[in-house]
Amino acid sequence: MEIKLKIQNLKCHGCANTIVTQLSKLNDIAEVMVDNNSDEVSFIYSSELSFNLAKKKLSDLGYPIVGESNSLPKKAKSFVSCVVGRITK
Repeated sequence: MEIKLKIQNLKCHGCANTIVTQLSKLNDIAEVMVDNNSDEVSFIYSSELSFNLAKKKLSDLGYPIVGESNSLPKKAKSFVSCVVGRITK
């Protein structure tokens, strides 16, 4: 199944690189794409479990889904993820 999610705290291509890299490591997640212009991430998943793990990973990286809690610690995590994504690109 394919899904497109609007996420929070997406700032740059460093953020996108981190998201693509980290979600691609998850089992049963494929074709991860990030659109910085629309703040959306899309991917293919094979089960509800893999979808929920991907949502949790996004939140843990600091990019919660729009409508979910976006606390200060999550915002701070997104800045760290952004820097890591710029370094590892």
